[in-house]
Amino acid sequence: MTVVVPGTEHHPQARMTLAAALAGHASHAYLFHGPAGVGKRTAARAFAAELLAAGAPDVDNARHRAIAGTHPDLTWVRPTGAHVMRTEDVADPVVSAATRTPFESQKRVFVLERVDTMNDEVANRLLKTLEEPPTFVHLILMTDSLGQVLPTVISRCQLVRFDPLPAARIAEDLVGEGVPAELAGACARLALGNGARARFLASEDGRALCADVDRLVAVALAGGGRPTGEPEAWRGLLDRAEQRRIAAEERIAEEAKARLASEPKGRERGAIEKQFEDAAKRDGRRARTEVLDLGLTLAALRFRDLLCLAEGADAAVLDLAGSQALAGGGGSGPDGATADVTGAATTHDPRRLRLAAERCEEARLSLQLNVTEDLALEALGFRLAQLVGAST
Repeated sequence: MTVVVPGTEHHPQARMTLAAALAGHASHAYLFHGPAGVGKRTAARAFAAELLAAGAPDVDNARHRAIAGTHPDLTWVRPTGAHVMRTEDVADPVVSAATRTPFESQKRVFVLERVDTMNDEVANRLLKTLEEPPTFVHLILMTDSLGQVLPTVISRCQLVRFDPLPAARIAEDLVGEGVPAELAGACARLALGNGARARFLASEDGRALCADVDRLVAVALAGGGRPTGEPEAWRGLLDRAEQRRIAAEERIAEEAKARLASEPKGRERGAIEKQFEDAAKRDGRRARTEVLDLGLTLAALRFRDLLCLAEGADAAVLDLAGSQALAGGGGSGPDGATADVTGAATTHDPRRLRLAAERCEEARLSLQLNVTEDLALEALGFRLAQLVGAST
């Protein structure tokens, strides 16, 4: 019977490739690629579980532990850097571990997330394992950005494609979860095929982030001015990112508290504490980065929508109500606010709106280089005001 790996239901190429692998033709290395939030992680865990359960005395138990992440022959690697994978992320956990026989299964499975963050040094450390691993080893690599993965890594893997989810399907799922239809449609379109992002945008936190973005855009359209004593337009985005960092660190602290409650004092306890401290810093940095990354992506999309309105291409607008509200001087998130715009967007120079979207994307990419965030956002606010504030 053909096994449909969970997470591949809407991805025919991935479904066929992984079904063939489970039928007895498994490759030594796979590269799952496609947008975030479309099922890659779910599929990787389910596929790893099936590989590890094969031949086990208790198939269901082995599968359950792999899905839960507690199977001893499953290693899951996430980059420890906020923007990069480090050599130590693969040296012992993957390269050295791959030479050792399985603990209980007939196989060992290694899953590596965000392999687009590998530099040449990390990739070179991994290449021999990728090219000629022991027969019992399977590697599953994942990326949201195939174009940023080193060619030497891609060439050693079998590609498994995960397509963007159709906006209509994402919207349908959101409506099924109780999200109002208009909001669900806007969030689904803004998510660009990313189901997880759409769900976040429909949440209270997501709408609050969109409101921060809309304020940044609205101030730029007004020429950058603000009342005396009011914070800079970009400050809300930065503050929200900091809140997410603190929340992420607090979650890890709670996990550490529960884990250490019954752990006696000693060297092992100290090592566990250090692991949790490192995890808190890593997850905090990543949570902060994700908010800023998404915020600037949304800002670029908002200017893109305004450009479509200015060019009379209303059908191509992702969030019509919200963009029209901004064009008319308002704006309040993905569900938007009603406003009488009467062609207000057409008073903006399309070329400047396009450049504004590009500046947002440039700022987003610059944050991956560890630039000073507040200075980068301040510079972005100034450039946007110079571009679009002068064009009205």
